Amino acid sequence: MRTLYTWNTPNGQKPAILLEELGLTYDIKPVDIGNGDQNKADFLRLNPNAKIPALVEDETTLFESGAILLHLAEKNGQFLPHDGQARADALAWTFWQVGGLGPMIGQWGHFLMADEKLPYAIERYLAETIRLFEVLETRLTDAAYLAGDAYSIADMMSFPWAKGGLQYLEQAASDRLPELTQTRRWIAEIDARPAVITALSKLDDIAQLAAA
Repeated sequence: MRTLYTWNTPNGQKPAILLEELGLTYDIKPVDIGNGDQNKADFLRLNPNAKIPALVEDETTLFESGAILLHLAEKNGQFLPHDGQARADALAWTFWQVGGLGPMIGQWGHFLMADEKLPYAIERYLAETIRLFEVLETRLTDAAYLAGDAYSIADMMSFPWAKGGLQYLEQAASDRLPELTQTRRWIAEIDARPAVITALSKLDDIAQLAAA
């Protein structure tokens, strides 16, 4: 049995995408972070850090999206190269997202929408977000995917943040955006994958049901 505890956010989307790509069966338990479900005792037993997602697979419990995707990819022997530079690149870009792209977009969005406007904080995180998109663009100019020629967990980690982050940048900082031609190509290609469409649709349905 496999249960994914998640919500329809970039971090919450990552494991759902991989589970669908792997063709694995799983149940979704919604954790409505807007209502504070992540702070409830039942969820804290799965993740003491009170963040989604978490995965329970048989007797194994994991939290942190990077750990979940690494576990599933290694266990199922897919979407993570076995050795060599391709594996090194997949791991490096996976953790590039964990330490960079997601947190920086998140902090920029937080300060941008805060009631108290702090121009220094907004500019700091906006500039770093744009820089990271330029890093992503450079990589995708040199390679079809983040780990090279093959789609991997590195792409699944960065895709939800890149897609959502680019949409926010176009709304709030379009005058600062570089072209990002290859990044847009990569986002569109992943967004059209059947497994990705299914995963995002399931999470969207859950969020809509919770809001009804």
